[in-house]
Amino acid sequence: IRYGLRVLANNPGFAAVAIAVLALGIGANTAIFSVVNAVLLKPLPFPDSRRIVSVPHVPPQEIFPGRKTFSVSPANYLDWKSQNDVFERMAVYGTSYVPMTGSGQPEDLPGAFVSADFFAVLGVRPLLGRTFVPGEDEPGHRVVVLSEELWKSRFGGSASAVGSTTILNGESYSIVGVLPAGLAFPEEARLWVPLVWTPEERAIRGIHDYLVLARLKRGVDVARAQSQMNAISARLAAQYATDDKGWGAAVIPLHDDLVGDVRPALLVLLGAVGFVLLIACANVANLVLAKTVGRRREIAVRVALGASRGRIVRQLFAETILLCLAGGALGLLVAGLGVRLIVGFLSDRMPLAAGIRVDGPVLAFTLGVCLLTGALAGLLPGWRMTRANPNDALKQGGRSDSDAGSPAVRNALVVAEVALALVLMVGAGLLVRSLAKLRGVDPGFDPKNVLIGLVSIPESRYATPAARTAFYDRVLERVRALPGVAAAGAMNTVPLSGGGSTQPIAIEGRAAPALSEQPEVAVRVLTPGALTALRVALRRGRDFTAADSEKAQPAVLVSEAMAKRFWPGEDAVGKRLTLSFYPGVLRQVVGVVADVKLRGLAETQPIAAIYLPHTQMPVSSMSLIVRTAVEPRSLAASVAAAVQAVDPDQPVTGMKTMQEHLGESLTHARFTMLLLAVFAALALVLSAVGIFSVLSYGVRRRTREIGIRMALGAQRADVVRMVVLQGMRPTLIGLAIGLAGSLALGRALSSLVYGVRPADPLTFAAVSSILAVVALAACAIPARRATRVAPTEALQES
Repeated sequence: IRYGLRVLANNPGFAAVAIAVLALGIGANTAIFSVVNAVLLKPLPFPDSRRIVSVPHVPPQEIFPGRKTFSVSPANYLDWKSQNDVFERMAVYGTSYVPMTGSGQPEDLPGAFVSADFFAVLGVRPLLGRTFVPGEDEPGHRVVVLSEELWKSRFGGSASAVGSTTILNGESYSIVGVLPAGLAFPEEARLWVPLVWTPEERAIRGIHDYLVLARLKRGVDVARAQSQMNAISARLAAQYATDDKGWGAAVIPLHDDLVGDVRPALLVLLGAVGFVLLIACANVANLVLAKTVGRRREIAVRVALGASRGRIVRQLFAETILLCLAGGALGLLVAGLGVRLIVGFLSDRMPLAAGIRVDGPVLAFTLGVCLLTGALAGLLPGWRMTRANPNDALKQGGRSDSDAGSPAVRNALVVAEVALALVLMVGAGLLVRSLAKLRGVDPGFDPKNVLIGLVSIPESRYATPAARTAFYDRVLERVRALPGVAAAGAMNTVPLSGGGSTQPIAIEGRAAPALSEQPEVAVRVLTPGALTALRVALRRGRDFTAADSEKAQPAVLVSEAMAKRFWPGEDAVGKRLTLSFYPGVLRQVVGVVADVKLRGLAETQPIAAIYLPHTQMPVSSMSLIVRTAVEPRSLAASVAAAVQAVDPDQPVTGMKTMQEHLGESLTHARFTMLLLAVFAALALVLSAVGIFSVLSYGVRRRTREIGIRMALGAQRADVVRMVVLQGMRPTLIGLAIGLAGSLALGRALSSLVYGVRPADPLTFAAVSSILAVVALAACAIPARRATRVAPTEALQES
């Protein structure tokens, strides 16, 4: 090791380049492994978390094609809980924004409504106070548990907060406990209140609004629990055919349920940085090989003096390990910066992102990567040198063209670098084109100059439908009067948000099947002016107006997809339907509007949707939609003031522009594309450096040969052609191999791309051309250097 340090100190340029290349490769791997470790590998921060499972419904595929899971109804949850013997405990929860007033500024806080067993299922112990006790999810109990973040920000972290009261939804709640940071679930929740069902709500079977958690009994695995839930679902389907026919249940480990959507993207990124590391290894192996060939005489002397092959290999391996450890140390700095950027980019948009950090397991991974890299980059040169004949090396001395065999090895490394780089670049190209396609998708509305913000009014103060309608009418009247406002309305779930209500319907004049077999459509509630503010096109009929009051004929608007699905070849305006959860109310279609992307830009099929007037279906939570004639953000304070002029205790949450909202819907796609593009660019640069270094070394070693060729009449163009062909031959072989590998990667990316074929010929051709051009450029400098060889000087070399 001491000798290795002296060798590296005597070759600072070589050491600096090798360490920098390794730092990039190891740093990128460490950063991505930090994400994979936190999101995919670490168990959830709950005691014995592998026993915690999510238990959703499995909906009938004929009604919900492609939908794998669905929320749960109260009655089905209660039956599951009473009839199973595989779960130690079972709990139910829902999420919603909760207005907090009475101390400090009014806030709408993300909260969870949970059954009394919820914290026992998770195994969570409070930081202060207690969690809920049995019976507190019965009517009459108003208690709340706070997150540590909320406790510190709102109550100053004072222990006296436990036992005090706060105002939630306009009612007084007693604070009974504080949850420690890192043990909150759902992650976005900042407070928890008991989920209280009335006897009527406990009997609801056909409305699915809740999520279910359970803790498996010791010794019970997921397969056994799934088998029992299948049997219970079959019994319920036979007993309650009207509501439960075709509905099943799934038992999914909670960790898998949380990370299922992001797992493919993270695994692709982990494979990508692995490719970057292999390219870095190939580069360092080439550098070490070139430097080792220059030390052939030294190594030959060592062998002649009695050094064994193992001793030579150990010496070269030690030197490479030193390089890799230095590269790993510098790579940790690169990884730390990368992790900060990733966490800042993801924020709360990826499950478990808060746990991403460079910790013990990540450091162990980095050390392992350093040792593996040292083995890959050092053993090949060591093996190559032990095969050399020391007698030949001692006889040849300093001759520059003596190593005839090593070009094949170096060219093989270039082939590998180019192939790996091409695979990464094709993957990045597919994702770039996919994101461009998504950005070009028509969402069905105009997102420019639109401001949105959530308003959730407490039902205790606005208990009647008339009171809720009047509140939003007064707010919108004030907002529309603001200077710079072109149009304004409100909608219970804005487009691209996902979620929202899905309900079964029956069409007038057609035999209505059982509730469990009725077709379901997306249902949204909005005020007059909402579609105008969004600029959703009205295809036929009319929009809602003030005349669509509570006492008027019940009215609905339907999407084009809805009209085509249920009234093909007919005019849907004037047709009537019934929402099955509200039987006996015939609602007339008064207009047909353009299809809107409700759940995300990547929707491949338009969603059948109906829109209800808020006056006839008042809800407490609505998003204001304000179209402006000025920069939308400039009106945020004025819109919030307009709301508080109607109710001083009413906050507006999540104020942002619709374009920001649209951008957030692309966060995961942009994250994957951006990182893969960075890795592809890094691979391209490393490959270009590899080609350049191999050719430069080859030209330097063939100086005497080139001089002889030029002395015998070779022209500069001939020399350039020879050097370029020497560099492009392994490049073209690498491109051919890389194209085959890219086809396999394209199939792996099929779930991550939109509007682009995994074997898209344009992407393949463009990326191959870019890599070929870069390779050609990398050949240019060594080729130019070769033409400057003076024949007389070359012939004088020993």
